Amino acid sequence: MKRNDLWISLILFIFLMFMILPLVATAIFSVSTRWDHTILPEGLTLKWWQAVTSRRAFGLTLRNSFTIAFWTVLCSLILVVPTAFWAHLRVPKGKPFIELMTIIPFGIPGVILALALIRFYSNVPVRFVNTPAILVAACMVISLPFMYRPVVNSLNAIDVHVLAEAGLSLGAGWGQILFHIIVPNIMPGIVNGCLLVFSTVFAEFTLANLLIGTRFKTFPIYLVEFTRFDGRQASALAVISFCVAWLTSLLILRVARSRMHVEEAVGAR
Repeated sequence: MKRNDLWISLILFIFLMFMILPLVATAIFSVSTRWDHTILPEGLTLKWWQAVTSRRAFGLTLRNSFTIAFWTVLCSLILVVPTAFWAHLRVPKGKPFIELMTIIPFGIPGVILALALIRFYSNVPVRFVNTPAILVAACMVISLPFMYRPVVNSLNAIDVHVLAEAGLSLGAGWGQILFHIIVPNIMPGIVNGCLLVFSTVFAEFTLANLLIGTRFKTFPIYLVEFTRFDGRQASALAVISFCVAWLTSLLILRVARSRMHVEEAVGAR
């Protein structure tokens, strides 16, 4: 093995250990009876897991987080994909402005965003404040860069103009071109965006706590409640949160891959 390859392997190993060890330590702490005076836990038990999963709030908050994440992903797709396609095809001069809008959420703290939304929508006749809808809207703002960038990168990787002109020459409308020609070709970017948005929203605590709090308690709020009196139960919830996000990501990838295989088989015919 060359020296450069050895250094690259060493750096990758250190990075993996840096990322994995905290999760492993959290998982071990969640099943330990006591772990403060010795290198390894003094005993192992599952009673902390049973304590947090046996509560009614566990399933309720998990469902609420899935609901918020699902609607945020869906609304982000509806907003970003057609907008990015139209800007890429018809309004290329507007792309810098759109990219600037997608960068702004990185500079807005969650507290400021939550207070601004509450102040603005409190004067709207439609009841929006203190409902899950305002949390979805806020999560769409903070997750906008994670959906927009993968979609735009996929659009840049294909010749949108040629594909659109080919569809128009065959009599397809703009909706057919978007959903039957463009979307299948940028599916990897859409899937990556969905994964990033879901992971971001599912673990969002600040906005959920400030905008709706206990009126629509999400899983991160449920987790933080346990950090105040028992770290082992909080560790169990943290591991569950990671596993749920990981398994959901694998499911999204599997469904998307199956769909792409079906479309490839239909196209081959």
